[in-house]
Amino acid sequence: MKVALVADDSRAIRGILSRILTRAGFEVVQAENGRAGISLLLEDPRTITLVCADWNMPEMNGLEFVRALRSNVRFQHTPVMMITSETHSERMEAALRSGVSEYVTKPFTEAAILEKLQILHVVD
Repeated sequence: MKVALVADDSRAIRGILSRILTRAGFEVVQAENGRAGISLLLEDPRTITLVCADWNMPEMNGLEFVRALRSNVRFQHTPVMMITSETHSERMEAALRSGVSEYVTKPFTEAAILEKLQILHVVD
């Protein structure tokens, strides 16, 4: 089964994304911030198919999270979708330079998430 991590400090957003991803065939694990997300990834022996992360999170923000993720050889090629309210082009460019695969701005629709999943080749 495909496994996705959703890291977002908003319980509501984690729930919405989890429901979308579950319907798309993923088993979803959730983290309330980047630090918890890294811990979950390192502890989980399964292959992680997809990571979804917010930019604005306490303890470790999304950009720091992606940099930490990419520094681990196990996750260098894992698709990462940043889902955030950050809409400035400079922020988007920084995220992409740090290793984000796709960028989605909030508010988002299920169709927008599914389109990005197809672009990332993690769903049929």
